[in-house]
Amino acid sequence: MSIEEKFEAAVNIVQKMPKTGPMIPTNDEKLMFYSLYKQATEGKNKKAAPSFLNFVEKAK
Repeated sequence: MSIEEKFEAAVNIVQKMPKTGPMIPTNDEKLMFYSLYKQATEGKNKKAAPSFLNFVEKAK
């Protein structure tokens, strides 16, 4: 099984998990999972960093 197939299998498992249950991830954990997913699917971020005064964009 290739690394891409393993990644897709892991994504499918996570997407099929119930929204409620014994494991409820925090918002910080959700953001970490999302950032890792985006990096795996789109690669490194090539956009310039937002202004340090733009708190919403900086948090993303």
